[in-house]
Amino acid sequence: MREKEGILLRPEEPRDFAAIREIHQLSFGRENEAVLVEKLRGSRDFIPALSLVAECEGRVAGHILFSRVWIRPSDPNLPEEVSLALAPLAVHPDFRNKGIGSELVTQGLKICRQYGHRLVIVVGEQSYYARFGFVPARPKGLEVPFPVPERAFLVAEVIPHPGPGLKGTIRFPPAFMDVV
Repeated sequence: MREKEGILLRPEEPRDFAAIREIHQLSFGRENEAVLVEKLRGSRDFIPALSLVAECEGRVAGHILFSRVWIRPSDPNLPEEVSLALAPLAVHPDFRNKGIGSELVTQGLKICRQYGHRLVIVVGEQSYYARFGFVPARPKGLEVPFPVPERAFLVAEVIPHPGPGLKGTIRFPPAFMDVV
């Protein structure tokens, strides 16, 4: 648990589920992201400590989820590497422009590092995620199994690793493919 400037960050709890659903529906104007959270929550790819809520003024004001994905190397003789995807991130419209999203990403990446995760990928706005260390993923040798503009497919190396980076195609859990 961490508190900064009236924002309390903590892992989600069952009492937060309805608020998390509402935040994603309001933020995206559809149910896809809320359904993704619910499907991931019920899967083996869910990491409870990496599903974070931000409380502000006594309400759940934002949510971020990091879940397992795998990097499948082009060489079939090499093993897949576990990595993380940041998806989704949302802030309730009543609490936008207060730094809640930034705090969720910053602290979420720190927790990912504490758990020993090396890479986090995201499909999102480069202009937003660049400030957290995300860069285009394709020049790093990563690919996704669906069409995404290069500027929107990003990766952050949360634990620097000497030598060649991980290269290959991201394999998402079935929950992602069900709602894409």
